[in-house]
Amino acid sequence: MAAELKQKPAELKQKPAEASKPKNYKGFVAGVFSGIAKLSVGHPFDTIKVRLQTTDSTRFSGPLQCVAQTLRNEGVRGLYKGATPPLVGWMFMDSIMLGSLTVYRRLLAEHVFVRPPPSSRHPDNATRTASVSTQSSHAAVHLPSFGHGLAGVLAGATVSFIAAPVEHVKARLQIQYSAKKTERLYSGPIDCLRKIYGAHGIRGVYKGLFATLLFRSFFFFWWGSYDIFSRQLKERTSLSAPGINFWAGGLSAQIFWLTSYPSDVVKQRIMTDPMGGPLKDGTPRFRTWADAARKVYREAGWKGYWRGFVPCFLRAFPANAMALVAFEGVMRTLPA
Repeated sequence: MAAELKQKPAELKQKPAEASKPKNYKGFVAGVFSGIAKLSVGHPFDTIKVRLQTTDSTRFSGPLQCVAQTLRNEGVRGLYKGATPPLVGWMFMDSIMLGSLTVYRRLLAEHVFVRPPPSSRHPDNATRTASVSTQSSHAAVHLPSFGHGLAGVLAGATVSFIAAPVEHVKARLQIQYSAKKTERLYSGPIDCLRKIYGAHGIRGVYKGLFATLLFRSFFFFWWGSYDIFSRQLKERTSLSAPGINFWAGGLSAQIFWLTSYPSDVVKQRIMTDPMGGPLKDGTPRFRTWADAARKVYREAGWKGYWRGFVPCFLRAFPANAMALVAFEGVMRTLPA
């Protein structure tokens, strides 16, 4: 009896610890729903963006003409051209990106930005922390905005190794302008991947990896500002949790694109550059990231780095707002 009584307190102490263990799977599952929402809303904008980024002004004078010409020549399906890779890719990519973001937030909170328990600093802080956590999926609500930005950089680097080949295939499909499949070099994403790998191997599939890593380093501004907007909206408005996620998600995505867009233009130029060799798609123009960046400037000056920005900026808010609503909603729904 004495031994049993001694064991019970120990067991009671262990249960809360087990219950408080972070559920790392939640971010990965919720990321799938984020990817679906993002593609459904955002892909037509993305097609117009890529087409404007990779052509000069003699083909399209602006986004409206690009939309009109695409609809006239290719129909609504033209706006969703290349959608299959990101449908699968964004589900997988957002799962990895948002899942790893959740893990990196927790690791940074536990090992870098360590603070004492909220209740030990102020009696009201525990209540405040619980209130904030109902609005957001943050693994550690005491993590400063800089910490959230740093977690974003790490998550961006992690997902780049999946994003680079997906975006490479997507971009090559998006710049095929013929409505007839027989006139296209690639009949679809599998054919594109097979031909690139057959002609250039794994290095060809991963063309643009460095540009992708550089572009996704700007996730610092996305996730840092998302935390700032979330906290400000929680403190200064009476918005519901989904409302906070919607506005914070949309506004932070626009901050991200304002800071990262020129690097995305260079990335797209590299990914749509002819590869030559057995593909017989033309002569490669760029050897390095710097070559591509200089070429953009020589063609159109500093304005060249912002070509296609309008559809991208218009897409950023609704696509990412809905993606974050889906992500945070699923995070709150899954068992704690």
